[in-house]
Amino acid sequence: MIKVLIVDDHAIVRQGLKQILADIPDMEIFGEAASGDEALKFIRSEGWGIMLLDIAMPGKNVMELIKLAKHQSPHLPILILSMYPEDQYAIRMLRAGADGYLTKESAPEQLVAAIRKVAQGGKYISPSMTEKLIAELNPNQEIPLHTKLTDREFQVFSGICAGKSITDLAQQMALSVKTISTYRTRLMKKMNMSKNAEIIHYAFKNDLLD
Repeated sequence: MIKVLIVDDHAIVRQGLKQILADIPDMEIFGEAASGDEALKFIRSEGWGIMLLDIAMPGKNVMELIKLAKHQSPHLPILILSMYPEDQYAIRMLRAGADGYLTKESAPEQLVAAIRKVAQGGKYISPSMTEKLIAELNPNQEIPLHTKLTDREFQVFSGICAGKSITDLAQQMALSVKTISTYRTRLMKKMNMSKNAEIIHYAFKNDLLD
């Protein structure tokens, strides 16, 4: 029996997932959390077969949450289930420590298959994403600018896109204003931009906005 922990701040999403998995004989929903902090408490309490994790969660940044979860439970399989496009976020989430990535638009059968594969120790991305990664091995393939950012730079990038100030990000990430400003300068340089408006425009064009 695969013990599933659902982590999503939307009750209607959690309920939908429970309905999908209710009739699957080898799976059972043993817990659900509405925030990253709540999820970490669940992880400490008992062993889980897999954690289904949304990207846009209140509290901790999802990449930080993945790393904390893996630190507490190194062998915990984590499957990201998100509304964000797979080609924009999957690789970054896998690099952070997630074991698979699936969009919420995926068919229930695909979700079940992904849970089984990840719970058994495998990695999961969709066939279409696999083809895209192979295509990107072509040296002439243009690489999206935001993929060049480090995790910290991407956190600042995402915060700017969400309308947060440097001070807000410093508080959220527990860093100094000067450090956040440095990350902003670095990401601006990597993306050949000079204004926050350019970042937001880029995020809009590339479907990176919530």
